[in-house]
Amino acid sequence: MHVNIVGAGIIGLAVAFELESRAHTVTLIDPAPGQGASYAAAGMLAPAAETVWGNGPLHQLLAASNAAYPQFIERIASATGQRPDYLQNSTLVVAAEPADREALHELAELQISLGLSAQKLLPSQARKLEPALAANISGAVLCQDDHQVDPRSIVKILLEHLRPHLVEERAQALVTDGKRTTAVRTASGRILEAEQTIVATGLGTLDGLNELPLRPVYGDILRIQGPAGPPLITRTIRGIVHRKQVYLVPRRDGSLVLGASVREDRQQAVNIGAMHLLLDNARKLVPGISDCTLNEATARARPATPDDRPLLGRLDPGLLLCTGYSRHGVLLAPLGATLTADLAHGHQSHPLHQAVDPHRFANAT
Repeated sequence: MHVNIVGAGIIGLAVAFELESRAHTVTLIDPAPGQGASYAAAGMLAPAAETVWGNGPLHQLLAASNAAYPQFIERIASATGQRPDYLQNSTLVVAAEPADREALHELAELQISLGLSAQKLLPSQARKLEPALAANISGAVLCQDDHQVDPRSIVKILLEHLRPHLVEERAQALVTDGKRTTAVRTASGRILEAEQTIVATGLGTLDGLNELPLRPVYGDILRIQGPAGPPLITRTIRGIVHRKQVYLVPRRDGSLVLGASVREDRQQAVNIGAMHLLLDNARKLVPGISDCTLNEATARARPATPDDRPLLGRLDPGLLLCTGYSRHGVLLAPLGATLTADLAHGHQSHPLHQAVDPHRFANAT
């Protein structure tokens, strides 16, 4: 079977890799592969730390995909000879003030009730694990099974592997025979035929595709370089500061990813106010970042749905949708690729398919 995949971010690439492993041929269509939300993402694999009240299906999706990550990494390494930068280094969620600690402990109770790894720590215990934490933090929770991966490393490796199948053009429209999608027309007028087409662009914008329940949620991300010597932190630090979220993700090269704001103002450039707030809140948790230098500031739109779960399912006999991953695209890549490849084969037996049905909002009205 030949499959068109519109969109070569981490989701489109993971789907292409999965289909290739099942002996199918693919064509990836993207004018700027890997330069969207995947380029900005910090890569936290955090089913526990990402827990929110009232979204049980999302928790199941995140936990299932996190469990699949080690095998996903091994398969990429085996197929390409290159290993993505995947670190099983756990996550500390830190409260800056007593009110933040109350919110953190309430969240920890929810995490524990869901069977997730969450251990409450005293401030002194947290600082023993990460000495760079501020002396006046109010509490912490250790999420032992929440790890991280550098999304840029996955994208780079998979792009190199799939380069012969990449068409660096903008997909302009879907081509149909009146009943099913048969091809994709690019901006240059090329007609790329396929038995199946998968739309994996972040916001799903494409002529011939009905309007989707998606909105762009922008995030500002900073990449900073730690001072020379031992790494400033060794675990991912997620913080609650005046009820605001902030995180620091350490990389192997001593750099840190600092994020992330949440904006729905459609401003595509980095927002100075958001950047200042991120730096200020991060410094309250890890004062040593004042000695870091700025490597990069980035803003990208994350495609969000009303319930924060992706849109993954069949739209016509030749068309599948795989988008709307919000801020969970990196974590959900292995599971999303498996579910999408199963659907391309005509299988919909996975118990989580219903949770990501793209028609679920229409059915609810």
